[in-house]
Amino acid sequence: MHSKKVLITAQVFISGMMAFLMTGFFSLLHLGMTSHIVDAWASSFIIAWPVAFCFSLVVSPLAFMMAGRLMANRDLVRAE
Repeated sequence: MHSKKVLITAQVFISGMMAFLMTGFFSLLHLGMTSHIVDAWASSFIIAWPVAFCFSLVVSPLAFMMAGRLMANRDLVRAE
């Protein structure tokens, strides 16, 4: 398992990349290729990144627990 510092740093990067990509995707989807897309994307990203980071702090442990249980159950089924 990784240290707490590595996990938090990874969550900063992951949440930033996901917020960047998702806000860009939805800005493009809603506005199309217009001159306003960069402004819309930037303002959405500034709001989305901290929100995504906070959510990742809550969701990450749950996701790791679920994945661990799923893989443990899968290993049990294979052993039988």
